[in-house]
Amino acid sequence: MNYNTIKMKKLLAHILLSLLLIFSFQSLVAQPPGGPGGRGDRGEKMKDIESMKIAFITKRLSLSPEEAKTFWPVYDGFSSEIRSIREARFSKLKEAKGEFDNMSDKDVDKLIEDDIAFRQQEVDVLKKYNPRFKQILPIKKVAKLYKSEEDFKRELLDKIRDRKMQKGGDGR
Repeated sequence: MNYNTIKMKKLLAHILLSLLLIFSFQSLVAQPPGGPGGRGDRGEKMKDIESMKIAFITKRLSLSPEEAKTFWPVYDGFSSEIRSIREARFSKLKEAKGEFDNMSDKDVDKLIEDDIAFRQQEVDVLKKYNPRFKQILPIKKVAKLYKSEEDFKRELLDKIRDRKMQKGGDGR
């Protein structure tokens, strides 16, 4: 195997892992009709997760009232832009999911290039908002923000895995 083949397989593995994480996340927020408390609405689940994230970040950053007042509107803009990019990425990957094995190499290459472009868009948003965060918060809190976001994702994925295992799945 040559270097480019190995590199392509690694990138493909990352894309498939992304799909797995996205669909796992979807299964967490999906609620069968007539679920507990009648809260089968996906939008409600997303709001619950967003509320958990806000509480998680607030606790981790120990925001003062003044910091919170200026931080949250900026963070909301950041989150909104990232969410929009991720929804577009998810939509693109979802389209390819069922047809992946039958796709031509050219189509797979386009899928990979598109995925890289989505990731670059996320980096661009981060570069746009990082100076704003640094104007509002001390640099250590900015670093804690980025770490807290990753920790929250990890915690959410752990909950997904635990929930699947409770339902008799294998946790993957």
